[in-house]
Amino acid sequence: MSATTPIPSHVPQDRVFYFDIYRDSRVTEDVQGSYANALKNAPDIFYTPANGGHWVVRRLKDMREVLTDAEHFSSREATIPRVKNPPFIIPFNLDQPENIPYRSALLPWFSAKAIQSLEVKLHHWAKQFVEDVADKGECDFIADVSARFPVSVFMEFMEMPYERLQEFRSIVDDYFRCITSEDYERVTGKIRGIMSALIELRTSEPGKDLVTHLLAAQINGRPISKDEVLAMCHLLFLGGMDTVTNVLGFTYQYLAQDVPLQVRLRDDPASIPKFVDEAVRCFGTANSVRIVRRDCKRFDIDFREGDMVLSALPISGRDDRENKDPDRFDIDRQGNVRSNVTFSSGAHLCLGHILARAEIRVLTEEWVKRIPSFSAKSGVRHGFRIGLVHAIESLPLRWDVVRLPQE
Repeated sequence: MSATTPIPSHVPQDRVFYFDIYRDSRVTEDVQGSYANALKNAPDIFYTPANGGHWVVRRLKDMREVLTDAEHFSSREATIPRVKNPPFIIPFNLDQPENIPYRSALLPWFSAKAIQSLEVKLHHWAKQFVEDVADKGECDFIADVSARFPVSVFMEFMEMPYERLQEFRSIVDDYFRCITSEDYERVTGKIRGIMSALIELRTSEPGKDLVTHLLAAQINGRPISKDEVLAMCHLLFLGGMDTVTNVLGFTYQYLAQDVPLQVRLRDDPASIPKFVDEAVRCFGTANSVRIVRRDCKRFDIDFREGDMVLSALPISGRDDRENKDPDRFDIDRQGNVRSNVTFSSGAHLCLGHILARAEIRVLTEEWVKRIPSFSAKSGVRHGFRIGLVHAIESLPLRWDVVRLPQE
């Protein structure tokens, strides 16, 4: 699908810039940095003829406007290229105000208070996965740690069988590689089948999990239908299995190269929250897609109904108009200013953003206690995926084992 399509007549030639979001050769293992660099000479909002043709927004200020302008840019379709019968996920594909009641139903599980109550449990999980590798002197950080820790937390939320973790992770990876209608139908069918079975189980055997909560919740004075719960669980499955895993992976790929920062995090754990904030700014993973609701003129551009618009959220924090020296990872940024929309904005702000930050912080707190100094294995490539959601596929690390004193 990387073949180009004709440039529509409403697109000015000076707004055309070729970029393939799925396989552009300019993107390297330094995904976010190379992605931003590849677009540095592009117009602030440009049209690429790749993948069916679509707009790309690369400046933070413009992204915020698109993300909060449901009147012109709708969430009802979010695939590039457009496909027949696109997945419908709640509240992801609903515009404001329709999405608000569903977000409200989920909020009790993702509020700051709810996440704070998980602190002890998060440390328990993180410590377990760090201990599993600490005495080995090496690991694949993705497979052994970052794909296990946040996903385990999610699976406990949902009371899903932990032994199927790798199967579920593989399905989500497959989903985020989808491009055609057939791809989406095939993988969506797998996800909906898994979640439908869980919903039926919780209907007959209620638990203390998130699915049971949704089945008992109400919106606008009525119960949430099973079809709606299924569409909500589809979103939860995708987010819970992939997002934090990838942010952690890209973050530790960087941290493995910065020995002084490793020392600081070990010696000054109070600096870890700033480390998390900088990681979120630098290493976002999820792009945002909108469809133009009707013909309109925005940003001095004539958009046409049905145009697809991608806001490049993972590089929002790399905008040099918003953040000084944006490619430098600096936990001491002046004024602690780290402008970004890594977790989106407005009515579509990621509900899991507080949990995501807590998981990155807690894992780092536990990691530096047991593995105070580490590096990437030399000569090993770190596979990665780009597209609507970026991912790092492997991250082999090594370290000198620190033996704990015998009690």
